[in-house]
Amino acid sequence: MPLLIVALGVVLLLVLIMKFKVNTFISLVVVSFALALALGMPINEIVASIEYGLGDTLGGIALVFGLGAILGKLVADAGGAQRIAMTLIHKFGEKRIQWAVVAGGFILGIALFFEVGLVLLIPIAYQIAKQLKVQFFWLGLPMTTALSVTHAFLPPSPGITVIAQQYGANVGLVLVYGIIIGIPTVIIAGPLFTRFAQKMVPSAFEREPSGSMASIGEAKEFKLEDTPGFGVSLFTSLFPVILMGISTIISVIKDSMGISDNVFFDIVAMLGAPTTVMLLSVLLAIYTMGVARKIPMSQLMKSAENSVAAIGMMLLILGAGGALKQVLIDGGVGDYVAQIFEGSTISPILLAWLIAALLRIAQGSATVAALTTAGLVIPMMQGSDVSLELMVLATGAGSIIASHVNDTGFWIVKESFGLTMKETFATWTVLETIISVCGLVFVLFLSLFI
Repeated sequence: MPLLIVALGVVLLLVLIMKFKVNTFISLVVVSFALALALGMPINEIVASIEYGLGDTLGGIALVFGLGAILGKLVADAGGAQRIAMTLIHKFGEKRIQWAVVAGGFILGIALFFEVGLVLLIPIAYQIAKQLKVQFFWLGLPMTTALSVTHAFLPPSPGITVIAQQYGANVGLVLVYGIIIGIPTVIIAGPLFTRFAQKMVPSAFEREPSGSMASIGEAKEFKLEDTPGFGVSLFTSLFPVILMGISTIISVIKDSMGISDNVFFDIVAMLGAPTTVMLLSVLLAIYTMGVARKIPMSQLMKSAENSVAAIGMMLLILGAGGALKQVLIDGGVGDYVAQIFEGSTISPILLAWLIAALLRIAQGSATVAALTTAGLVIPMMQGSDVSLELMVLATGAGSIIASHVNDTGFWIVKESFGLTMKETFATWTVLETIISVCGLVFVLFLSLFI
């Protein structure tokens, strides 16, 4: 019954948005209340659950998105994104530029959160598309694929790292195996699927960029000699990667040597947090993209204000998506799915993937799906010689399947690229499912040798 209620809630949401053209934010809040009542949540807890879900989601991403949008706009308005784009085009050539963007997304994704990578790469991808006169989404979709794969399979991404800790797996081996399955998965779900999607959903590729984040990439045309140097533009754009990378390396060294926490490591952890990283990066960009080039502070702050104004509604939509997710969690949907698999005797790897996939589809949160799966599967692994690292990857693969309206990532992609609901389902939802299934297939293949 809970799964049927969730399905009806999804249908109601789609009807409100697609048929009656109700604003997405309002629709999400209405459906959150309706689902809370239908799932039998105590009436006095419904508002608190919705407010907590919205606040918890925005607490995790609002500062990152806001500061990331400012960083992207500062780099774009100064001509830095155009300089990076032109240099990449010159180095790789038009025919290989999509692969260059995918490779960049994969490399950056190892060190960055999905959301941070997206707000940093969108202005560059936009400028490349503009310079080459190619479709923005033709570059954006495979770029997003690379970020999603690294987020799902590769430490130090927080989700997969936490799952590895739950299983007691070797994080280094998870990274090695994750790269082995991640590279072919990116190729299949990225450039190859993009060709297919371009034929099946041409409207998603033909439309001019209209999303909140796409507008951040817009900037006036510069003569190349009037843009910042490639080195300083790249350093400014990659500064978040550098900071996060240094913090992660120090943290790994600390854990491997068994060093206890102290003030130094607390400072390193704070500096490596996404919010701190993005704040420091914005301050750097104000100098490198503005002050150092004699651009008035008033003009820089105008760019900052424009970038934040562009993502205001998107942040509300993401928060409402988090509210819907929290209602499903508090309504016990995940617990119901967990009961279905109690006492199962199928392969641990397949079982982990199945449970994570159903939990993901039912309640939306990949992290909750993965952690719940670990708690259920670990007791069932007694006496099994299955690789813990492969169990981690199977769980991660299942936890990202079929991203839809109860997943914050669905709304991030929809709003970032200005897609319709139908286009987002036909591209992003299918793409996430391909990543999930490819992950399972490659994990099962690796299990033959490990």
